Amino acid sequence: MTLLLLLIVLVLSDLPGYLCTVSTVGDLSVLEGQSVTVPCHYNPQYISHVKYWCHGRMREFCTSLARTDELESAPNGSGRVTIADDPTQHVFTVSMRELTEEDSGWYWCGVELGGMWVADSTASLYISVIQGISVVSSELSADEGSSITVHFLYSKTLRSSEKRWCRSGNLNSCMVTDSEGTFSSRNVFMHDDRNSMLTVTMQQLEMRDSGWYWCGAGQQKVAVHVSVTPQTTTLSTTVKNQESVMSSNDPHRRPVWETPLVVCGVVLLVLIVFLALWKLRQLCKNKQKHRGTNEMNDNLTMCPWREGDYKNTSVIFLNAPAQVQML
Repeated sequence: MTLLLLLIVLVLSDLPGYLCTVSTVGDLSVLEGQSVTVPCHYNPQYISHVKYWCHGRMREFCTSLARTDELESAPNGSGRVTIADDPTQHVFTVSMRELTEEDSGWYWCGVELGGMWVADSTASLYISVIQGISVVSSELSADEGSSITVHFLYSKTLRSSEKRWCRSGNLNSCMVTDSEGTFSSRNVFMHDDRNSMLTVTMQQLEMRDSGWYWCGAGQQKVAVHVSVTPQTTTLSTTVKNQESVMSSNDPHRRPVWETPLVVCGVVLLVLIVFLALWKLRQLCKNKQKHRGTNEMNDNLTMCPWREGDYKNTSVIFLNAPAQVQML
């Protein structure tokens, strides 16, 4: 008998379905009316195999909800449950939307191996669809003087319920939405989309606003912690002032007046050179003019003149070397 059991174990160990080839996340809790997306990982050798998603306590008798070989299960399909395979990452994802309490139960990620004697490779998880309210982020932080926004999700049974935002430990601090799903004050604004989300915004935060808060809808509550940090402008201003002082004390830093002084010196030097050249040119012109006048006087020949002499004679003085032409 022992030998027979050992043979069965050896045979099963060689079957692909016996190995843990598919894995997924742990059990999940989802608010009614919300959606959920589940990743299912598989080994690379099963890239070409059909993947599926089914609902039921036992894998052998579970009800198939989506398969990768069905068009209505494609991500762009109109079905409430869709499946998409990503062979490059060796993972297929399943999305279920508009969940109801009846959707609570066991679900299976499966890789179809085929064959009568080969079991499919699967992994299971339990999904609980609950009534209530949840917060996207339960811890928020912001600087003093700024604002924060908190997002809450609630189930469909709480759509018509008024929503409350309260300081923990102080019931008199509660702010409640009106018939239109809104509340507005100097520092707090609330908006309920009447479908699945409540948004709370706190503006002009002060240090005293730090602490615990809670949001309520019907009998459901969820807590949130808000941290307000001091403004950083004072620190940055101090650092800038220190940098300015250090720069002014730098021995290698040029004085502010040095640059304009250098520019004025260059301009003055250019003007002096220009005036010197102009004066020298004027002197040269005067000298040349004086030299020309002397040469004319030296070359001009004076002839004596007596009345009666050289009658009917014309005399022409030419500015030529000692030439006189008498006609």
